[in-house]
Amino acid sequence: MAYGQFTIESLKRKFGLTIEEEIDIFAAVPAVAYGDLLTATLKENVPLALAISTEKARSEMIITPILIEARRLLNHEISLFSGIEFNIDKELDLQGFCDYIISLSAEQITLSVPVVTLVEAKNEDMRGGLAQCIAEMVAARLFNQQQGNALETIFGVVTTGSNWKFLKLHRQTVFIDLTEYYIKEPGKILGILLSMIQSARAV
Repeated sequence: MAYGQFTIESLKRKFGLTIEEEIDIFAAVPAVAYGDLLTATLKENVPLALAISTEKARSEMIITPILIEARRLLNHEISLFSGIEFNIDKELDLQGFCDYIISLSAEQITLSVPVVTLVEAKNEDMRGGLAQCIAEMVAARLFNQQQGNALETIFGVVTTGSNWKFLKLHRQTVFIDLTEYYIKEPGKILGILLSMIQSARAV
């Protein structure tokens, strides 16, 4: 079974998770200033990606530039992985490919210390992407435990490129922000991504 085959109910049963839905979990996070290159890229890419309206277009033209800018703003001290195989525990069905993973390590050759998993919502179905994202967050935490990294909190993102929803897994509770953010406010999206990474660094 791959990450995308989980449901929220099956995740709750299998891993003993509690789901908490809250509004504005990240509302207090300030927007950050971003570079002229991202400004120009989004101005050119967003209308085209939305017109093409395929997952590949949204991934390449919107999501990836945002994540690359987050990495730049953090002085390339994190690593970004796209489309990698992330097989953590076959018996627990924690296996498959991840759309994106952000790691605290700057090492780009191999993955270590994953802190943010990002799922591109299939068919623009944000709710449908939540279970897959949570499964990947559970896998990321288990990976860190296996590596001796004591990170209790893993973050998640589900996005269509135009809409962004953020999650947090702390111990056995998954917090899902009911607020969605939109690509018209990239500074806020970047601010939340940076706050997630900075929070994990502080541990």
